[in-house]
Amino acid sequence: MPEGHSVHRLARQFSDIFSGQRLAVSSPQGRFTDGAALLNDRTLVASVAHGKHLFLHFDHGLVLHVHLGLYGAWDFGGDATFRGASSIGAPRKVGEQEVFDDGAAADAAFESAGGSSGYEGPPAPVGAVRVRLAGAHGWADLRGATTCHAITEAEADAVLARLGPDPLRNLAGGKEGFVAGVRARRTPLAALLMDQKVIAGVGNVYRAEILFRQGLDPWLPGRSLDAEAAGGLWEDTVAMMSDGVRDGRIITTPPTYWTDPAAGLPAPDESHFVYRRHGLECRNCGTAVAMTDLAARKLYWCPVCQQGT
Repeated sequence: MPEGHSVHRLARQFSDIFSGQRLAVSSPQGRFTDGAALLNDRTLVASVAHGKHLFLHFDHGLVLHVHLGLYGAWDFGGDATFRGASSIGAPRKVGEQEVFDDGAAADAAFESAGGSSGYEGPPAPVGAVRVRLAGAHGWADLRGATTCHAITEAEADAVLARLGPDPLRNLAGGKEGFVAGVRARRTPLAALLMDQKVIAGVGNVYRAEILFRQGLDPWLPGRSLDAEAAGGLWEDTVAMMSDGVRDGRIITTPPTYWTDPAAGLPAPDESHFVYRRHGLECRNCGTAVAMTDLAARKLYWCPVCQQGT
């Protein structure tokens, strides 16, 4: 499932390419026909991410609410002026690919998507496109999302009220709310970090890496964590997820752990401390990384490095 950094990149993408435009909204697949009719020919005025939820606000007070879930993904395309991600979504199906910012590369990406210098709109939809948004210079297609609804501003506020603070929004009281929420629970930290009512946007990768970087026992009850340690957990989450927004990938190891730091971002097998490294040596102590199931998800940790309380 795409984690919070990807959804924030989506919000930025929509803001950059569609904000202020009157959009054609349709449902080629047919499963969102009524909702598309409510949003069609309206102007996008704001694009907001909170945790794993995306809210596209239109000028008549309605909002397109999307949660990608395990299989959802957005695909983007457009003319030679179009910039940004070509796709963002479920890593196992689409992944996230950045097009280059120079004109020649953008033109090449445009041509490969079936475009031409005489742009006349998006191509025919391919596959089960739940929603298509089309503007003056590009389009966005949504497939496979768990949630896709046209809702009111009040309904959007109600969704937000059920979610915990988002480390990437930097809203007032976010850190304090997280610290209080964690320290009020007997639940193990590894479960609390996946609870979107406690902290919004953290998924399985960030969960494992945050706990390792803070040296925390995954089974430590939240109420056993003192306020300073809980605050440090929040701050490190902010830092890691902010890096994810910048890089378009979850990279939690510093350059000192990479084979060739000068080459840019590390290879995937050098990007994480413990996630999907069960049975391999811990990068810090050499102990075999452990794995178990917790709340139907794989949990990875180092039994030696993560004994902190």
